[in-house]
Amino acid sequence: KDVEKEREPHVYLSKEEVKEKIQSYNSSVTDKLKMTLNANGIYTGFIKVQMELCRPITVQSSQSQGRCAHSNNETAFYLPDGCVNTLHISSANTVREVIEALLKKFFVADNPAKFALYKRCHKEDQVYTCKLSDREHPLYLRLVAGPRTEMLSFVLREHETGEVMWEAFSIPELQNFLRILDKEENEQLQSLKKRYAAYRDKLEEALGGVWKPG
Repeated sequence: KDVEKEREPHVYLSKEEVKEKIQSYNSSVTDKLKMTLNANGIYTGFIKVQMELCRPITVQSSQSQGRCAHSNNETAFYLPDGCVNTLHISSANTVREVIEALLKKFFVADNPAKFALYKRCHKEDQVYTCKLSDREHPLYLRLVAGPRTEMLSFVLREHETGEVMWEAFSIPELQNFLRILDKEENEQLQSLKKRYAAYRDKLEEALGGVWKPG
């Protein structure tokens, strides 16, 4: 079960400390996704982000797949659960820039302000989840935590505001959501009808056996 945790303060590292950490990081990497330190002190590397989106996203219709609803050249569809994306970023990239890069990679047309990046880490047999501020640097967090995703992983979610901010969505997006809801409602209704029809058949069969003259 996830629990909220206070955001840890950023500790500024010297160039030599960064170099040592990168060497240690690269020696522990098992998937060849190593970090590189540049002469200007900026380092580059990879992060993996798990997509945990409850609501459909809006993409260009030519790029969409799966369960969807169309509106002009855009499509709203649900991203598959557990989808993980790998990004190559630098230590200068902020959380906001990472979110924008993720959406661009998926051809998502939604406003980046609808989404938030979280860090998830394991400590003392518990899982801690914390929303990152827009100004934090994910690659720094990855470097400090090391390459093991069970120690630290990143998750993209919708903003948790208690209620959905429907005013942030465009009219075509809202119309797509309604089409998806209508489709899902009809599918659920048909499923329920089939289930109760099967129950009714079994009950009538059982009643026929009980009252059959013998």
